[in-house]
Amino acid sequence: MITSKRLTTGVAIALATLAAGLGTAIPAAADEAPAAPSPKVELVLDVSGSMRTRDIDGQSRMAAAKQAFNDVLDAVPEQVQLGIRTLGANYPGEDREVGCKDTRQLYPVGPLDRTEAKTAVATLAPTGFTPIGPALLGAADDLEGGEGSRRIVLITDGEDTCGPLDPCEVAREIAARGTHLVVDTLGLVPNAKIRQQLTCIAEATGGTYTAVQHKEELSGRVKQLVDRAAEPTVTPVATEGAKSCSAAPALKPGLYTDRAKIAQHRWYRVDVLPGQELRASASVAADRAVDEDYGVLLRAVTVHGREIVRGSEAGAGRTDVISSGLRYPKAEVADGDDGDGKPAAETVCLQLAHSFSAPASVKRSPGLPVELTVDLVDGPGAASDVAAFGLGRGWWLLGVLVLTGLVAGLLTGWLSRWRVAVWRTN
Repeated sequence: MITSKRLTTGVAIALATLAAGLGTAIPAAADEAPAAPSPKVELVLDVSGSMRTRDIDGQSRMAAAKQAFNDVLDAVPEQVQLGIRTLGANYPGEDREVGCKDTRQLYPVGPLDRTEAKTAVATLAPTGFTPIGPALLGAADDLEGGEGSRRIVLITDGEDTCGPLDPCEVAREIAARGTHLVVDTLGLVPNAKIRQQLTCIAEATGGTYTAVQHKEELSGRVKQLVDRAAEPTVTPVATEGAKSCSAAPALKPGLYTDRAKIAQHRWYRVDVLPGQELRASASVAADRAVDEDYGVLLRAVTVHGREIVRGSEAGAGRTDVISSGLRYPKAEVADGDDGDGKPAAETVCLQLAHSFSAPASVKRSPGLPVELTVDLVDGPGAASDVAAFGLGRGWWLLGVLVLTGLVAGLLTGWLSRWRVAVWRTN
């Protein structure tokens, strides 16, 4: 009886302690900030027959890639979900149709088991074709889902051997999905044709191309790209501009992505309150072969078509991205409300146009990548802000400059004549 009472008392004390612990733990957990979405990275490795070539620090390309993968797997940040996909690793035959489907996921994207991933990589042996296009499509599917950043790192020693599926067109298709998936490429052979294809793949998705010829370079660059995926970034919101302001999407402050075809204008709308300043910028990227001369124009107009302000920039084939921006401060008004005590907002229409052109052989779809930034800040409150009170809103500053130049010229002329007169007198 005594033992039973002691046991009951002990259980009651334990339950009370547990309840008290839960009572204090739950509010603490509620105060914690929500965890950031995990970034996803998939390493895509070329395991085609050419990877047997021994030209990287006395080793085969495959051996150098395996060593680099081991180094990278040891250093992957904990928050990164990593996967591995291969191309040309399984089919040793000569049937092109079969060999060009030879891509599979070697290790699934998710929390990393370093030992298991290393074991999977160790089993690889150079085998077949180089189906880069199908491998990129497979990797894009592997990385679907979630809100974190997504990155593909492609390591290859050759160009795609499985046309007509052009890897560059595949990259553009992936970018056009609006999933903000970046493809970085690393080339193990310093060949101009290979470099051109890998550069095109990277540029189509906002990634980078790197040529590597040593083991240390390969390990260091892949580590850098995986670490970059773990860095906090602002994820753009996919939007679709309209053909007119009346049908345009209403944008809030933020970062947006879109696609604009050649000779196509895109319209967006932003509501600006009195006392606010609209700051907008747009960038258009040439992700395919275009003619040398081009430009971009960003205009702010009223809903009735009157132009408020514009920004433009031109290029001559020396850059792949061209940007322009504008600022529009809306002055505060004393009686500018909509009847319920709130100030009435002005709808500003943003028109984006570009003058990229391309040969007829270049595909028009999907359109060129567009990145649009919209911000609304407190308007300037002092006349020292040139954007609001200088040339952007009148010509008084130009008049002051002209008057200053005229006075300076008159004084200089008078002093010169005075010095000549004194010289002649003496």
